[in-house]
Order: sequence, then C-alpha cells, then structure tokens
Amino acid sequence: MADAGGERWVGLATDFSEGSRAALRWAADNLLRAGDQLVLLHVIKEADYEQSEAILWESTGSPLIPLSEFSNPITAKKYGAKPDAETLDLLNTVAREKEVMVVVKVLWGDPREKLSQAINDMPLSCLVIGSRGLGKLKRVLLGSVSDYIVNNATCPVTVVKPNDG
Repeated sequence: MADAGGERWVGLATDFSEGSRAALRWAADNLLRAGDQLVLLHVIKEADYEQSEAILWESTGSPLIPLSEFSNPITAKKYGAKPDAETLDLLNTVAREKEVMVVVKVLWGDPREKLSQAINDMPLSCLVIGSRGLGKLKRVLLGSVSDYIVNNATCPVTVVKPNDG
C-alpha cells in the first residue's frame, strides 16, 4: 500500500484542535504532493456505544471514509466524531489544490495505542502529528501522545509545534 507505484500514504493525526490544523498546514506546505493519499487519523478516547459504528469498529477502527462523506455531519456523527468547519474547509482545499485523496479513519481508545496500531496496520509512509505545546512537567504528568508515537512508530514521524503568534 505505502509507496506502491510512487503513491504515498501520509498519515495525519488529528483531534480537530488548532495544533492539528497547524500540522495539516505544515503537511500541505512541505510534504503532500499530487497523487498522495492523506489518511486523517482521529482517535476518540471513549466509544459511545449508542453509536452503532463504534460497536462495529471499536477493535479495528472504522473503514476508510472518503472526505466527501465525512464532511456530512450525519456521517461524522455516526462515528462519534465532531470535526469543525475550519478543519473540513482546510482539508477540502488541500485535497483540491494539492490533488490528494483524503480519507478519514476513526479509532476508539487510547490515542497512543490506537495511532501505533493504525501505523502498523496501514502501513503509512509517514505520520504528521501536532503538539499541544505542553511544558516538561505537564508532559511528564499527562503523557504526550506525540512523544510516545515518535518513540514507538514504525514509520517516520514529524511533530509540528503550535505557532506562538
């Protein structure tokens, strides 16, 4: 799947925060090229079992959902995701301008474990992840998803720090 015939599968971990949007902008400006597949990985910490899709896909994550479907609020809600309009607009712009195919995979559970699982299962050519910009003490106490992924991923990882401007 990865790099087959020059096609790259680029992963982008997102929680739909400003840090995730910064990572998306960085990937668009520095990494993505025509023909790439951009796989948006969104982890929901606790599955809502009233959502039938969470029950079906909790262990493996959702199937790959095309951005055009995921942009529909009914589809996103089916998977328990709450994407913001700014991120969806940015994704649609990147897909159109960079000529990349964008798909979304929703995962349920611990972000560290589920992102590592997704990297191993796909496999991805690389992963871009945003940093929340935690200080050293908070990072030690709360744990850093990006630190964990950098140290455990089986593909190259780029951590994009938030702009302080």
